Amino acid sequence: MSQSQSGGEKPLLAVRGLTKLFGSFKACDGIDLDIGHGEIHALLGENGAGKSTLVKMLFGILAPSDGSVSWEGHETLIANPAAARRLGIGMVFQHFSLFEALTVAENIALSLDEEISMADLARKAADLSKAYGLPLDPYAHVADLSVGERQRIEIVRALLQNPKLIILDEPTSVLTPQEADKLFETLLKLKSEGRSVLYISHRLEEVQRICDRATVLRHGKVTGSCNPRTETPASLARMMVGADVAGVERPASVGAGPIQLEVKALSVNPRSPFAMPLKSINLRVRAGEILAIAGVAGNGQSELFDALSGEYPVPENDAIQLRGRAVGRLGINERRLMGAGFVPEERHGHAAVPALSLSENLVLSRNASDRVAYLAGGGLGLIRHGLVQQATRRICEMMDVRKSGDDPAAGSLSGGNLQKFIVGRELDRQPSVLIVNQPTWGVDAGAASRIRQALVDLARSGSAVVVISQDLDEIFEVASTIAAISEGRLSAAYPASDMTRERIGVLMGGLHGLESDHAH
Repeated sequence: MSQSQSGGEKPLLAVRGLTKLFGSFKACDGIDLDIGHGEIHALLGENGAGKSTLVKMLFGILAPSDGSVSWEGHETLIANPAAARRLGIGMVFQHFSLFEALTVAENIALSLDEEISMADLARKAADLSKAYGLPLDPYAHVADLSVGERQRIEIVRALLQNPKLIILDEPTSVLTPQEADKLFETLLKLKSEGRSVLYISHRLEEVQRICDRATVLRHGKVTGSCNPRTETPASLARMMVGADVAGVERPASVGAGPIQLEVKALSVNPRSPFAMPLKSINLRVRAGEILAIAGVAGNGQSELFDALSGEYPVPENDAIQLRGRAVGRLGINERRLMGAGFVPEERHGHAAVPALSLSENLVLSRNASDRVAYLAGGGLGLIRHGLVQQATRRICEMMDVRKSGDDPAAGSLSGGNLQKFIVGRELDRQPSVLIVNQPTWGVDAGAASRIRQALVDLARSGSAVVVISQDLDEIFEVASTIAAISEGRLSAAYPASDMTRERIGVLMGGLHGLESDHAH
């Protein structure tokens, strides 16, 4: 029990038996939860554990099927987000809801329940952002702001409602270490004022650092609570998963072989008004190497992946070379035929078609490189279903993909299980070059560990791997060399053993100069 609840003081928020049914499926099953005044309370759990469903009920987005919510000792019905805000509950979502063409003040105005002049709102927002160490220019256009600055808008927007409880969903997933430190200072200031925070994060070191208590969900039920400061990341992960989470095992040293992927002075103009141009990108990746590219979201990662994968071929054919062959003007199928594999950031719609089965998604990704194996009838479009099903089962077993049937629709899998299938689908081809964008985005500890181990094992077998990631824990776990991308420029690549979080944070902030020779 938190100190704020000692002496018989009622909790700020008390949830009893909260249940949410979707058909016959219980996303939340009889959840009990107390949040004290002036408490930072962590909500932990695997993907699909019920965290998002729970906080959507607390913020009035979903109506409970059963159970009760009490606010400051009085049972209440939270009918919608406006009712939640009137009570004193604010929420900052993982995915921002901002209009890039509007200013900071205009975006904040859209979410307010009362009318206020734009000049008064701009002044209040500027004063509040300064008071909480979240500097913002209310007249700046969102399109010109970094991801960290955009998150400040969401937090200031919530604070303008004068909340007693703020719900934060994965707040540091888009921040540099330095920006995360500033966020933690803000949260501690909120706590000192008697406000409470419900903090959702997969980053267990953060939970240990700033949270007073933690409640753990598994399969929609509360399975435990603890003081995270007396736990370890391993013990917290064990509470979430129900078993020990294996760490990534790496060989003592991975010998680097011949260059498999080389990029020379790659520049790409933006395809839309809000896209990031790539500016003279240089990199080399050798067989047996994992080059991890760190960066805050929106600094050119998607544009770099699109160029490397051939989804958007580039004008200069020599700018990208696969195994010594110029491929800049070749598309994704031609690059796959040369032994490359690709895992994009967005699972639904980009890496997989949600309405199609896993086996159908497998065929879609193999239509060029495995035409002979999977198509029969002289190329007339007849699919060898037996071989496709066999490969689908092999991938699911290799990556421990948990699913409801033999060959379910991709959209029926949890995010973590679909991600394991998508990564496994590429690994099954044993590509000589694999490029992965955000391999464990929104994935729980168990699934993340399996994916990272698979990437390390692929490099160990002699492939070259590029991992584009915003997760510094992940980068240190898998990388042999590390570079950072900032505003469309790529830093030099350095041995992972020479890097620190602080140094990567500086590089992610763009203070890496304009190096022209990034060979390593």
